[in-house]
Amino acid sequence: MSELSSTFVRLHARLAPVAFVPEVRLHQADEPIGLWELTEGEFSTDRPPPFWAFAWAGGQALARYVTDHPELVAGRRVLDLASGSGLVAIAAARAGAASVRAVEVDELAVAAVALNAQANGVRVDAEFGDILDGDAGDAEVVLAGDVFYSEAMARRVLRFLLRAARAGAPALVGDPGRAFLPRDRFDELAVYDVPVPEALESVRVKRTTVWQLRAGLPGAAS
Repeated sequence: MSELSSTFVRLHARLAPVAFVPEVRLHQADEPIGLWELTEGEFSTDRPPPFWAFAWAGGQALARYVTDHPELVAGRRVLDLASGSGLVAIAAARAGAASVRAVEVDELAVAAVALNAQANGVRVDAEFGDILDGDAGDAEVVLAGDVFYSEAMARRVLRFLLRAARAGAPALVGDPGRAFLPRDRFDELAVYDVPVPEALESVRVKRTTVWQLRAGLPGAAS
């Protein structure tokens, strides 16, 4: 985690409780559009959008589910895929996970995860990199919030989650009805009405579902 990235997160996001998971505090942007333009424009033209600066509906729902069902992760090694702010990873750590690995392709997100974990008094191993073409390592549970937002991302995530599930790690996702979620591959676990930033979602509340992937048979076509 570079000092420059950490400084940027502190400068442009304010530590505050998460609307639907107030047990967790995150560095969150007050004004999303300006930060979005900054990270894509003057600050860096090749940097991913600042997903780390907002508590997205899928992540909030999944973090709420983990918080309310700690037995899912307690004593287990957890991987939080495309972690963003680290909300889901932090919820897993608070729920008693043996270890939590949070992976992101944005250096600012990695910095945000580390800062947010520290602010909540938990340990999360924040990792920079794209692991979607690999596997979940030694993870015993895989969590992913709001990852089916594009067709290309959805294909890669689904294949990754299938490999993890077929290796024995339950794979759960939180999703607020994104177009590219293959619902026929999942079982519904819970449904929530989650508060969201209106500037990002054009509504104040999104009906959001926590799903568990059906693994299918080892070696079956994805």
